[in-house]
Amino acid sequence: MEATPAGTRFRLLTYNIRAMRDSRPALYRVIRACGPDVVCLQEAPRLLLWWLHRWALRRATGLVPAVDRRSCGLAVLVRPGVAVLDARHTLLTRRRGLHRRAVSAALLEIGGHTVAVASTHLDLEESARCDHAREALEHLRRFAGGAPRVLAGDVNGTPGGAAWRIITAELSDAGAAAPIGEAGTFTARRPRRRIDAVFTGPGLRVLGSGVPVDDLARADVRAASDHRPVIADLAPDPRTER
Repeated sequence: MEATPAGTRFRLLTYNIRAMRDSRPALYRVIRACGPDVVCLQEAPRLLLWWLHRWALRRATGLVPAVDRRSCGLAVLVRPGVAVLDARHTLLTRRRGLHRRAVSAALLEIGGHTVAVASTHLDLEESARCDHAREALEHLRRFAGGAPRVLAGDVNGTPGGAAWRIITAELSDAGAAAPIGEAGTFTARRPRRRIDAVFTGPGLRVLGSGVPVDDLARADVRAASDHRPVIADLAPDPRTER
């Protein structure tokens, strides 16, 4: 395998943090231990004093906001030094009786390379989940403008399910392409299902993706949220560069 220069690699973390209702010190330790360059959050605080809770998380982890809107509990955070070239938060089609869904996207420059990263949280109801998966892909495709794409988040479905198939018809499942650590993400105490994932488009090489259990204290992972974090180590794919 061709060596990848260290400066061109970056680590993306996707994490459903359950509105920070669990142990905050454990949550902060988990995020810091993952060592991310980019963080896609789902179920970030969005109710009373939401901005203060998110500020506390950023302060404790040293991250800065790329997209940090209140609605739908999404955020994209980055380490200092990652340039944010553009950002967008898009509401998806409303479904009566269901939670409103969205996609938060940031166009980033990391190590001299541009990448479009989006965070989303799909619905528990399958029809809405599938429709919103298609919408999220379309919004990210238009937003990226030809840059390599990453879609990360809580799919609320498992590999082989309808929404997963919709996404992987266009993007690659990083955890299947180069698995590391453990696969199960839900629940944090009994991780029997993989419902959180990172998906990548052309222009990126997956060096490894999964739950980085060797780097994390299991007690912290169980205490921090009802989901486990998923990381993806990514690099530009020289085979697609012109």
